[in-house]
Amino acid sequence: MANKAPKGLHLHQAELTATQFLDIWNKFDTDGNGCIEGKELERFILELEVVRKGTGADTSKASFRDRMKEFMLKFDENGDGKIEMSELAQILPTEENFLLCFRQFVGSSAEFMAAWRKYDTDRSGYIESNELKGFLSDLLKKANRHYDDKKLSEYTQTILKMFDLNGDGKLGLSEMARLLPVQENFLLKFQNIKLSAVEFESIFTYYDKDGNGYIDEHELDALLRDLYQKHKMVIDTQSLASSKKSIMALSDGGKLFRTELEIVLCKDPSF
Repeated sequence: MANKAPKGLHLHQAELTATQFLDIWNKFDTDGNGCIEGKELERFILELEVVRKGTGADTSKASFRDRMKEFMLKFDENGDGKIEMSELAQILPTEENFLLCFRQFVGSSAEFMAAWRKYDTDRSGYIESNELKGFLSDLLKKANRHYDDKKLSEYTQTILKMFDLNGDGKLGLSEMARLLPVQENFLLKFQNIKLSAVEFESIFTYYDKDGNGYIDEHELDALLRDLYQKHKMVIDTQSLASSKKSIMALSDGGKLFRTELEIVLCKDPSF
């Protein structure tokens, strides 16, 4: 799809539609980690220079490094050396700043997960594509933003094209969470922790001390700390609290059942 697009795809345009912007994002975020970084970033900046300055732009190694440093000072808001989706939206202004709007109204990952829980009723880690419009509409209402039905339908179709790549009519939680700013996307923290079904069952059983089929917030805290230590991840108190709050947003009144935690921690949730 987007990766097959010609070089310089849409980069020359002063204003992009939401669809064009997402085409560009997919082209350069080749590993799907929610950032344009490393070689992806170098390629993006080079192509942007070519279309904006012409093919005669100076691309010698030393001067390019200087220009790249200047570019990142201007656009890398959080100084992490990467360009995330919301930062790219400022480099390439989109129609009605579509994605910046998402960044503003999604708020926190906990709010995002609370909205997700309403539609992922079977806790499969997916929502049906025909539910996406309602999901987006709910998020908009939380931020007191209102779009007419035509515009909301357009945005829904754009996101559907981006995430339902195999056309199965399902949208995955981990993919949809890419709409969150990277620092709010708690799911990215667990990319290297994904457990097998056997590992997950063993861990859940251990922390469900009373065998009632769910764990509470305090048990989740202990579980996450142990996982972080086992995988040599830095235990940052604020980050841990944020992740815990986001996961608990999936719970039923403070009771986090197997299927709900499985969505976050398992390689292949089985239901």
